[in-house]
Formats: sequence, structure tokens, C-alpha cells
Amino acid sequence: MTYAADRLHEEVAYVAYHFHWPLEDILDLEHPDRLRYVAEIARINTRISQGR
Repeated sequence: MTYAADRLHEEVAYVAYHFHWPLEDILDLEHPDRLRYVAEIARINTRISQGR
């Protein structure tokens, strides 16, 4: 099974936008690690938007 290209682009863009990491570094991450960063960024954004 291959990972959907659109989803991969979304994850890369999300991490790059928030962490300013280069594309190569983000693509070098293992999939579970990249998903973990996506989840952590989302939690941070949620806390910020809720004023915590």
C-alpha cells in the first residue's frame, strides 16, 4: 500500500510551515515520526487558539 501523495504533501507543508524545516529533512522522517510532529503541532495550535 502506498501513502497518498496528497496526504504526504499536506503533512510536509504543515511541518515546514510551522517548524521551517527544509523539505529534505521532513521527507527523511519515518512516517510515524512525521505524523507525531503533525499531531504535536496541532495540539500546540489548539492550546494557543484556546488561550492556554
